[in-house]
Amino acid sequence: MRKSLFMLVILLPAMFSGCFGEDEIVSLPEEESGYPQPWERADLIYADTDIFSRVSVNGSFGIDAVRSVFVDVDSITAADGGAGLTGDAQVHLGLWLPIIEGCDWEAEELTPECQVPVIAEIGPYYSDGDVDALTPADRLGRFLIENYVPHGYGVAQVSVFGTGESNHCMDLMGTDEQRGIDAAVTWMGSQGWSNGKVGIIGKSYDGSTPWQAATFGNPYLATIVPMSGLIGVHELMWRNGSMEARGMIMHNGVYGSFGIDGDSDDSQNLCEGYMEGYYNGPAAYLTGGMVDYAGNDYWTERSFLDRVVENYNGSIYIIQGMQDWNVDPHMAFPTHQIAETAGIEIKTLAGQWAHDYPDRESGHAGQSPGRGAEAFPYGLRWDWADEMLYWFDWYLKGEGEAPVLGVEIQDNRGGWRFETTWPSVDTEYVAISVVDLSPTGAIMGSARGPITFSYGPFTEDTYLAGMPTLHVDVAPHTTNSGHIFIEMTDDSGMHLGHAVMDLRFHAGGRDGSPSLVPFSPVTAMIEFLPLDVFLAAGESIHFTLSQTGEDYVPSPAAAGDYSINWETGTLTLPLANRTCDDLFQVPMQDYGEEAARQC
Repeated sequence: MRKSLFMLVILLPAMFSGCFGEDEIVSLPEEESGYPQPWERADLIYADTDIFSRVSVNGSFGIDAVRSVFVDVDSITAADGGAGLTGDAQVHLGLWLPIIEGCDWEAEELTPECQVPVIAEIGPYYSDGDVDALTPADRLGRFLIENYVPHGYGVAQVSVFGTGESNHCMDLMGTDEQRGIDAAVTWMGSQGWSNGKVGIIGKSYDGSTPWQAATFGNPYLATIVPMSGLIGVHELMWRNGSMEARGMIMHNGVYGSFGIDGDSDDSQNLCEGYMEGYYNGPAAYLTGGMVDYAGNDYWTERSFLDRVVENYNGSIYIIQGMQDWNVDPHMAFPTHQIAETAGIEIKTLAGQWAHDYPDRESGHAGQSPGRGAEAFPYGLRWDWADEMLYWFDWYLKGEGEAPVLGVEIQDNRGGWRFETTWPSVDTEYVAISVVDLSPTGAIMGSARGPITFSYGPFTEDTYLAGMPTLHVDVAPHTTNSGHIFIEMTDDSGMHLGHAVMDLRFHAGGRDGSPSLVPFSPVTAMIEFLPLDVFLAAGESIHFTLSQTGEDYVPSPAAAGDYSINWETGTLTLPLANRTCDDLFQVPMQDYGEEAARQC
């Protein structure tokens, strides 16, 4: 990194004891900028009295009254059922525009000075578990409206089909929902008051709609900011054939009720996609895969990343909690590198928070040991509103300075650093023979105890940053293959990371074998979920292999015993050679006098 840009590096004592000299030397940035980079913000002060962050400089425009808008979706036809049968499918949105002197938003023609970009949050929660789409939502809408409308942006809160005042079917991210989102983007980008550029931002389900929108290559969509969003529904609910407990009922058991609320539109929920949800969840539980035989495309139409890479022409800013139990970080990595390789301008902000925003103290403060508590409060980003303003200014207005693309990553002890990509290009992949680590057993299954082994101690401070792998030959004892869960912990027993696999998916991914031959070995290519862990010299890491863990549910076809040939086992660790010189301090975090030392 460019160390001349650091204003002051302040680090955690537990991580860097003995790493610093006693003299404090402060380096100033070479140039002052109205758009300071994250590592240039350490001495800046931001407002922290609300539930979210505030821009450091307030905009000069007022906020106009909200407009209620219904957008016709002509692409929904009778074949889709629901509102397609009556030809009146619509999505509803609330729209806030700035008050700009001399600009009449109802005029047919407006000058460029009266044309603004739009930032939209799109999801299922307006009037369903939250305020309606015409009321600023604490979830994200109020943050967007109060921070960015005064800076000359329009802000929209959009309900997906079957929720809020949008009619048709609650399609759980299916083709119908994607068409509705695309129609909303086109409407927002084509109005006379619009400058033709739309950005979409949101978290969780609302962080998945940006990915959906980007599948179309819509010319009005200029940037997306998915926060803990899904690159695909199956990709989240199943990993290497292993199902999360909610996976089987996610459509009809969790979100399907959003489309049935006692009004006249309830019958429209009986559309094709909704009906398919009843059997595709249980079918995927049994098979572990995409259930794409006989022309069934329920899961493939809800898989977004490939189409984004193929069609999208805008930028991406991924925001991900590395301790997110709800939307695991494998939604962000290696997604970042896939988009980067495709030539998409992309940045990622990945902190040690859970299913949350970067600036919500209440959520960050509630994390438990091994699940982000060690990084609190250093993960709080009170500069996040400014960060998003700089991003939107560049990609929606063409103003300001081009963001430095790459990955802002926080390790599990709280230290922040910037990488051009992640895992970093200079990562050292260290291969270790597992048999040399003396694993405790060789047979595993539902009725057998765990197998353990350890690696270490590390001879120097180390960053374990990426997706460790374990490749080993296993032989199922029956056609019921087997199921593997591995947890990695430190010397204190603190959780560092985990991996999971249904042995029918021994090669990884979503293309498994229908059945395995008893006592015929296959190579299980197990990959851990992304992790960024600091280990001090003298510390070791420990592995516990069991039948299952976390919220994963082995299917009935993955419940058998299996033998492990540790002679074939290779553990590969992605190690990054980083020191305290590579870290930067985020603003408004007091690490205490003992830690206030300079590299």
